[in-house]
Amino acid sequence: MPVKLPYPLAMLQRGESHDPFSILGCQPEGGCTVVRAFMPNAESVELDNVGAMQRIPNSDIFEIALTPEQAAALPKHHSLTWVEKGDGNRHSGISPYSFEPLISDLDLHLFNEGRHHHIYRILGAHYLVIDGISGCRFAVWAPAVKRASVVGDFNGWNGLRHPMRNRGGSGVWELFIPGLTPGDLYKFEFISKHGDCLLKADPYGQQMTLRPDTASKVTVPTQYHWQDGEWLSSREQWAWMERPMSIYEVHPGSWRRHADGRFLNYRELADELIPYVNDLGYTHIELMPVMEHPLDQSWGYQVSGYFAPTARFGDPDDFRYFVDQCHLHNIGVILDWVPGHFPKDDFALARFTGEAVYEHADPRRGEHRDWGTLIFDYGRREVANFLLANAVYWIEEFHVDGLRVDAVASMLYLDYSRNDGDWLPNQYGGRENLDAIEFLRHVNGVLHARFPGALTIAEESTAWPMVSRPNWMGGLGFSMKWNMGWMNDTLAYMELDPVHRRYHHDNLTFSQMYTYTENFVLPLSHDEVVHMKRSLLDKMPNDLWQKFANLRLLFAWQYAHPGKKLLFMGGEFGQWHEWRDGEAIDWPLLEHNTHRGLQNLIRDLNHLYREQPALHRHDFESQGFEWIECHDSDQSVLSLIRHGAGQSVVCLFNFTPVPRKAYRIGLHHGGVYREILNTDANVYGGSDVGNSGQVVATADAWRNFECSAAVDLPPLGAVFLQRQE
Repeated sequence: MPVKLPYPLAMLQRGESHDPFSILGCQPEGGCTVVRAFMPNAESVELDNVGAMQRIPNSDIFEIALTPEQAAALPKHHSLTWVEKGDGNRHSGISPYSFEPLISDLDLHLFNEGRHHHIYRILGAHYLVIDGISGCRFAVWAPAVKRASVVGDFNGWNGLRHPMRNRGGSGVWELFIPGLTPGDLYKFEFISKHGDCLLKADPYGQQMTLRPDTASKVTVPTQYHWQDGEWLSSREQWAWMERPMSIYEVHPGSWRRHADGRFLNYRELADELIPYVNDLGYTHIELMPVMEHPLDQSWGYQVSGYFAPTARFGDPDDFRYFVDQCHLHNIGVILDWVPGHFPKDDFALARFTGEAVYEHADPRRGEHRDWGTLIFDYGRREVANFLLANAVYWIEEFHVDGLRVDAVASMLYLDYSRNDGDWLPNQYGGRENLDAIEFLRHVNGVLHARFPGALTIAEESTAWPMVSRPNWMGGLGFSMKWNMGWMNDTLAYMELDPVHRRYHHDNLTFSQMYTYTENFVLPLSHDEVVHMKRSLLDKMPNDLWQKFANLRLLFAWQYAHPGKKLLFMGGEFGQWHEWRDGEAIDWPLLEHNTHRGLQNLIRDLNHLYREQPALHRHDFESQGFEWIECHDSDQSVLSLIRHGAGQSVVCLFNFTPVPRKAYRIGLHHGGVYREILNTDANVYGGSDVGNSGQVVATADAWRNFECSAAVDLPPLGAVFLQRQE
């Protein structure tokens, strides 16, 4: 009759033991010492320097009882030697079940409270040396599962082989496995409370395999030698509100590619992108998400590895090199960060333990119907801590200069893109997501306190108040916010045939009603050149010449308008087709003068913006802006002055293809005004209508101005003037 296993051993054999450390390793029992090992697939097992272990009948559990002398001589971390079934080879290793708990109670407490800023140093996989023994400590938050195990190449992906230690009510499981090496692949295997077997990538894994593989990788602490100390020191003192900030938005997989279609890696991207960005005069690069993601077509916005730079372009130190080189060449790096949702892929965060853990359990709060993704449960402190630590991680470990937070509006509103009856109100009956609001305020507060000069930028498309105002004022605490209103109104206006623009003049002037309520970035981003929206150049109306002239005019309007600047790659030289993520942007267009002229204009606008305090000193303050004439809708002309640091730049715009000869404008001072920019210049691909380099203002009053000047405005052109001292 088969021998029935005692209950604890039976649970271990079935792979459902909650506490393998109470059974395995060195155990005092009945006045003696017993050493046990659970070795599925082993033919035989020996305790080194002691002798053969005996298999417990009907199990894969081996044990040996020690004499008092053997027990006294047994090292703290005992070694085993075994023969695997099938291969006949002898294997040896130190028992993982000889190690004490390695995660402190304080770490677990702070994590459960949502206040552990560096929990990524605790959870996940960390290569360590314990008592002189090298190996990897694994830890995962998986509340209410029956069993958690580490599986990988090192144990044949057998979930019975390395069950983990449960850390009680914290929901955390841990295990130190000696002898592992960097690069070993692993995942976590769980038995859910319903008995289902789940295989999951490590949420805190800092390196993953290249898609379509989904395993996590054991990594060692980085040995990268940073060289950007001067940059980081100066960033702490950076008065970013008063300084120029011009952002070049990049999708790393399609900015440029090798001739055979392969991606540039992070180091190649640094070598090619940085000189290009410096030549064009941009101050920052914004990278679309570089966190690991399974599907190229998501552009990185459906993240499966929040702590892992994507393997598409290299390893984590390669990415460190990219950021370091940007800083050494005086370019800041902003990362797109996606705390608003995550994909449903079964190897990642979705239903992590068989139950909703990272997402809200109720789909009326936990699922984005439009995007087919899941929404984080911001009210669960461990989930909020996961995201908070992730934000800290990218800034602290990779030295990035800021995070542009994707889809903030979807986080703020419980009814975002939902039909009636498909959303749950908050505790007060409102539509505001109170947990998400508190989360965003907390993250912004922590980041600004820990990393002075680092930026957080919200992509927020509604009129939510005080997005970029400090927490203590009742704001969300972001540094800046994308000005989606400016973008939508401006593009709607520019897409009109100029004959109709006179009826929509307020599309351009309305922004001054709210421009100073937030710290705004003016975005012409990737979202505006995909999904049948057409490229910027192709949006422009009428014939070829007018399309280019209109786009030059749009760029001049962006740089004259208060706010920091952002342009998506390819826009700077007028790509014709929409952005295609599967191929490089259309570099051969630069063989044509018209496209090269657009690029010349962007270069000059950036340098002018950086060199002229009037164009950036008061980007967020009304004293930096003054209308000369904002009501000339009949001629579709706008004129304004930007002020800053005792200097002024006069900006004139003609939004029709009709040249405006001797167009009179008011000015505060007489004298010679130099034409410092003319978008119709031949070097930009224009027709060279202008003012021969200067205009003269006389003491002839015009409206509320003491002086005035007659200026020739080119067709579909902008002219910038500056008074000669």
